[in-house]
Amino acid sequence: MAYKEISAGGVVYRSGTQGLEIQLIIDRYGKITLPKGKMEAGETIEETALREIREETGTIGRITAPLDVIKYTYQHPVHGKVDKEVHYYLVEAAGGVTKAQEEEINAVEWHDPAAAWSRGSGKAYANNINILRKALALLGIEVY
Repeated sequence: MAYKEISAGGVVYRSGTQGLEIQLIIDRYGKITLPKGKMEAGETIEETALREIREETGTIGRITAPLDVIKYTYQHPVHGKVDKEVHYYLVEAAGGVTKAQEEEINAVEWHDPAAAWSRGSGKAYANNINILRKALALLGIEVY
């Protein structure tokens, strides 16, 4: 029986002074990514997503829609085979102060949708690109 691990996070958006903005983070490996992290005991998956976004970026958000669940398996040095599930949501920024979590994140950035797509589909993790595409589509923005 494989060990199961659940993480959650999301694509955060806000109405900025220049219009719609999308949040991206740069992780400690220099990759463009989305905030996410492991579920803690007693949390719902939605609570995990919002907590991780708040911890990693300083943004307080509210979930507006589910985006997708990514599933994969990896080999853990202690637990052996791990079945991983990552739940992603579309999250509207409702407050907070943008600040990168220094231990894990190099930077938090806000971009207009075109720039977010350009950056987010460049030096990104492959499984994040489709999540970002789905989020933009729900916000009424088509990308190719």
